[in-house]
Amino acid sequence: MKVSWALLAIGVVLLLFGAYASWTAGRLDRLHQRVEIARASLETELARRSALVAELAGTGILDPASSLLLLDAAHWARTASLETREQAESALTRAFHATGTDKEPWAGELSLAMRRVQLARRFHNDIVVSTRDLRQRRLVRWFRLAGHAPMPGTIELEDGS
Repeated sequence: MKVSWALLAIGVVLLLFGAYASWTAGRLDRLHQRVEIARASLETELARRSALVAELAGTGILDPASSLLLLDAAHWARTASLETREQAESALTRAFHATGTDKEPWAGELSLAMRRVQLARRFHNDIVVSTRDLRQRRLVRWFRLAGHAPMPGTIELEDGS
């Protein structure tokens, strides 16, 4: 009888461990999906911001130097490689603030786009931090519950926040 209870106890422990591991792997999968969705949302907001800056620079409202600075920064942000993307987006933010266009009354839509970039970046980075925290737990590392998914990284931009 002692062997039966011991086997039953081991079976229950293994069952509970398996359920927990399965739940954790599922949670990790969902977090990785949320990271991808948040990244896509951030990319959309960055593209929208670049387009608005380029549109503003081409309207003729600004002086030629400001227009050229904004147009160059917007073009660099849109065409930057993955390695230089954060630098290019930060340069666009700096150019926007340096030209003083953030204080003009007609810049409301662009200011809203800047704010949306800030929110999308924060949301993305929050999800990345949650994912990384879960991936660094011993159980997840030991049993490789994250599979082959790459470790997500935060996005660090000068976005005016």
